[in-house]
Amino acid sequence: MRIDELPAGIEWSEERVQIADSVRAVCDRFDDDWWLEKERKHEFPHEFHTAMADAGWLGITMPEEFGGAGLGVTDAALMMQTVANSAGVMAAASTIHINLFGPHPILNHGTQEQKERFIPALVEGRDKVAFGVTEPDAGLDTTHITTRAVKQGTKYVVNGQKVWTSTAQQANRILLLTRTTPIEQCAKPTDGMTLFYTDLDRRRIAITGIEKLGRAAVDSNSIFIDGLEVPEEDRIGEEGKGFRYLLDSLNPERILVAAEAVGVGRRALAKAVDYANERVVFGRQIGKNQSIQHPLAQNWMALEAADLMIWHAARLYDGGKSCGAEANSAKFLAADAAFEACDQAVRTHGGMGYSKEYHVERYLREVMLPRIAPVSRELIMCFIAERVLGLPKSY
Repeated sequence: MRIDELPAGIEWSEERVQIADSVRAVCDRFDDDWWLEKERKHEFPHEFHTAMADAGWLGITMPEEFGGAGLGVTDAALMMQTVANSAGVMAAASTIHINLFGPHPILNHGTQEQKERFIPALVEGRDKVAFGVTEPDAGLDTTHITTRAVKQGTKYVVNGQKVWTSTAQQANRILLLTRTTPIEQCAKPTDGMTLFYTDLDRRRIAITGIEKLGRAAVDSNSIFIDGLEVPEEDRIGEEGKGFRYLLDSLNPERILVAAEAVGVGRRALAKAVDYANERVVFGRQIGKNQSIQHPLAQNWMALEAADLMIWHAARLYDGGKSCGAEANSAKFLAADAAFEACDQAVRTHGGMGYSKEYHVERYLREVMLPRIAPVSRELIMCFIAERVLGLPKSY
């Protein structure tokens, strides 16, 4: 791959060309049929996870002293866009996504002993971590979580429930947000929450899989926590400040999700273009018809525009500048552009787009995810209206 062949918007270097080429080489070992089989069997793609770990990609944002590459969010977004542009699309991205943003609270607020104990195992792929934040009765209103951690001597005892806990069936660790002080006793709703990084003890945590629209190769779950004992040394930072620590990962996560969405959208668009060039109906390629051409052209423009916002947000973040509006906008624009591209890819394929043989229906099902998570389109619009335009809060 040459620099002049790469998308605009990112500041390219030989190192970044090498990242894209090397990640693509790993991903290309796992084709569409391989991922379809994983989906059919509901099998976690351990081979892909191991391949990425062996190639050293799980620690791209982790400090070099812990075995990582010490690179920024721009480089991580490039990696994840490349992964999502492969046959595994969102399933492939979800296999390793949490490694890139999940450990941020540990790096920024953990002790040196915690960093040495936790980070190398993540980088090397020896540990898999689940993200225990969302709850069924709280949703995006994280301040109203009810999972409770009560301190007893040198340990905490945790009881509660989480939902949409991805990879819990595979994980041996969990990043767990709890309430240590009831919300009614806190000066602010964001106070009184405490973050732990601890063993996922299946004797105390029951895991129930959620049947869902797509990404069947990567499990999502409800978990029920009954008397989980967490040693004090597994608490990240100070008691009661867990919500603030999670904020460290919000903007990079939005940037990464946006990059992944554009990766999926571009793959779907490429499939649609190939089919439009090959499919002959009424004696001519369907790609000669403007009713096919124009929507695909719009898809390309929307994806490229969203991509520019991604790299702008990533540049701001890596430069230590405020990027909330840009990161949220990137996620919003990319998710919409990718959905439209995948939808159009299915329709370009006509009846065959509805079949699993051409894989575009799988892309469409999986690309629904970035439209919903980690934050809804509606809350992003509220954020922009209030924080950028100065309009009054609506909720």
